Amino acid sequence: MNKKALLAGVVGTVVVLDFVTKMWAMNTLTFGYPVPVLGEFFRLTYTHNPGAAFGINIGEHSRLFFLVLSLVALVVLGLIYRSTPARDRLRLLAVALVSAGAIGNIIDRFRFEAGVVDFLDVGIGVHRWPIFNVADMAVSVGAVLLLISFYFEEKDGDEPEPEAG
Repeated sequence: MNKKALLAGVVGTVVVLDFVTKMWAMNTLTFGYPVPVLGEFFRLTYTHNPGAAFGINIGEHSRLFFLVLSLVALVVLGLIYRSTPARDRLRLLAVALVSAGAIGNIIDRFRFEAGVVDFLDVGIGVHRWPIFNVADMAVSVGAVLLLISFYFEEKDGDEPEPEAG
């Protein structure tokens, strides 16, 4: 599989899955009302997040700020993608996942003044992770994979060159 096919496949799959699950949540769940799936540990709770991942909110301009930040991130990811050799599948997968998640949430920022649709709710009692969505999962997993790929690149760069002779 070439670079473009990997990028298109991952981005297309994640963006469609994110869009479909958000539409399902909006059409099926009652806003703000948790529906237990695995008891209190995993619930479906439809809400909107005007800020960024993990509920980060900077006030009334959060939506615009995080929209611009996401677009800048896509440009940076595009540069990383262009400079990544086709053989570096881990980095390409990471870039595709983060890009897909960013695109999924950008779509919401354009569509909804209230912010990004979130509905996956995990925790125990009052100790809950901020409610998230498929795009957030793609960004999180992709970011970890990107860090791993940079770590291994740096580690490989620390190896001494074999002596000629």
